Amino acid sequence: MTSSPRHIVVAINPTASFGKNPLAGEQTVAALESAGHSVTALRAESFDLLAGKLNRALTLTPDALVVVGGDGMVSLAVNMLAQTSIPFAVVPAGTGNDLARGIGLPVGNITACISAMVESLDREPERLDLGRITSTDGSEVRWFASILSAGFDAIVNERANAMTWPKGKSRYTLALLRELFALKPVRYRLTVDGDSREESAMLISIANNSTMGGGMSVTPEASMRDGLLDVFVLRPLSRLRFLRLFPRVFAGTHVSEPEVLIQRAKTVTLDAPGIVAYADGERVWALPVQVDVVPAAVRVFI
Repeated sequence: MTSSPRHIVVAINPTASFGKNPLAGEQTVAALESAGHSVTALRAESFDLLAGKLNRALTLTPDALVVVGGDGMVSLAVNMLAQTSIPFAVVPAGTGNDLARGIGLPVGNITACISAMVESLDREPERLDLGRITSTDGSEVRWFASILSAGFDAIVNERANAMTWPKGKSRYTLALLRELFALKPVRYRLTVDGDSREESAMLISIANNSTMGGGMSVTPEASMRDGLLDVFVLRPLSRLRFLRLFPRVFAGTHVSEPEVLIQRAKTVTLDAPGIVAYADGERVWALPVQVDVVPAAVRVFI
């Protein structure tokens, strides 16, 4: 039994990682109830229906939220909990799980992750930074925990999200290889902490966390606790050079290459014609976007 029983809402994505971990939600609920917590489990046939259920459940101000799924569920959590007092925890049962990696969870071992999550509820949640995306007219605001990206990788995301095969990380890799044949630089208008410039690049990412796409260490020094964003620019390169550089992204050793630029900032504005932004693997909207970092914007059990 836990020393402090709580009312916990558990939001479960049954199709996370294409249903690779179908019992993760039930295992999470059982573990929380065994620890003495009162659990409200939320399931739905679609992501939108689940979001509606979660929005209603949060109006009752539970003690915590636990999301079971991948970075899409993390995106759902941070967009509902940013700048509120309700903390959340994650059971990484999805494909990407980049927030989980960033906070040190044993990704790939659901049982261990559930145990770690239950134990973390007896600790004070940590406050982590979030990235905030605002439309140019100020009418729309979105939040992200890990990375916003726009360019070649966003095009790959568009293709990968439409694919039903293969499963897991290999789906993104296959989509990348398919789009590689159309690889070409984009002309961006980039403003970093008020300093504007034109930038020809294959992609630009704005990072609050070190990884994206299921463990690609795009910005290995990025931190969710430093009050800064890491702006990653991949300057023009050939297809062959891209193929040689890409495998190094998983180890983060690409950052020393001349085509790679990383700078830190608090505010970033990004624009380019025909380019859609993705954040935490979720489609945002077509550029332009205004992005700033909000320190200690969300409470997370770690």
